[in-house]
Amino acid sequence: MTAPAPAATAPDAPGLQLGLNTFGDVTLDATGALQHPAVSLREVLEQGVVADQAGVDVLGIGEHHRDDFAVTAPDVVLAAIAGRTRRLRLSSAVTVLSSDDPVRVYQRFATLDGLSGGRAEVILGRGSFTESFPLFGYDLSQYELLFAEKLDLFSHLLAEEPVSWTGRTRAPLAGIQVHPRTESGRLTTWIGVGGNPESVVRAAQYRMPLMMAIIGGPADRFVPLADLYRRALTELGVGDLPIGVHSPGHVADTDEQAREELWPHYEAMYSRIGRERGWGPTTRAQFEAEAAGGALYVGSPETVARKIADTVRALGIRRFDLKYATGPMPHGQLVRSIELYGTRVGPLVRDMLA
Repeated sequence: MTAPAPAATAPDAPGLQLGLNTFGDVTLDATGALQHPAVSLREVLEQGVVADQAGVDVLGIGEHHRDDFAVTAPDVVLAAIAGRTRRLRLSSAVTVLSSDDPVRVYQRFATLDGLSGGRAEVILGRGSFTESFPLFGYDLSQYELLFAEKLDLFSHLLAEEPVSWTGRTRAPLAGIQVHPRTESGRLTTWIGVGGNPESVVRAAQYRMPLMMAIIGGPADRFVPLADLYRRALTELGVGDLPIGVHSPGHVADTDEQAREELWPHYEAMYSRIGRERGWGPTTRAQFEAEAAGGALYVGSPETVARKIADTVRALGIRRFDLKYATGPMPHGQLVRSIELYGTRVGPLVRDMLA
């Protein structure tokens, strides 16, 4: 691998950005039955339109390859949303780079950037599921090597100049220009991480903003990782780059309503994942503990805004993304959560931080 190419990939918008994420969870219909994934895809499109109208800054869509999530191609869904929105930034959340081709990923998101008038972003990560590896013919024993090499190649593509690159996991490139180029000359690119310090340092080394997935426990336990990232940037002589947080939650008119709406769908999703991974069943007590002091941002607009503001202060972040879809929650409840997040939570957070 060659040395990483420096790339200015920080978001354009100054100050705090408040975004939403979804994996396109397959939802329930009016009878309580799971809908066809095609219906859920069309619902995600409508949710994007609502987010744009409600004043949300960013919509991120995740990539999965299993039957409980409808979205396998986030860039396609985001392109459809781009055609019906005007201001919403459009991001993956995340793109599983390890099992994809960096050149094709870059081309797809550069295309989205052109279609949307410069609103595209990509968050690169390894993902928390492994279904894409056997699906696309990759060996899980190369889990670390695949991500390291493909991220290295992607970092060179960001310069939008002819690329020469050699690695072990794909064919080399020898002075090849990748098309299309973006109008602005850059594609906003983040690295998504869990709790791995090495991944945090790598994001700094590649001069990419850091997106931390906090899906359990209090946010302030990630303070050492945020500090590590900033120290690494300083040691590398790199200026300030944004840090973001991605966490699950749900907004309703009252705290009680939000928790009662979310709980059955939260339990369904986490219990299924628990069975697959050998965990114990998800309990209401665990849910309430995460809501009270952990990584679950659930409640009224005031409650959710207060918790987001506390997280912003603790970690010094410039972006907070709420994963608003958790399990098979019906479309109507998701839409209401999006509306409240954009019109109520966002202004409240900014007032609290002012």
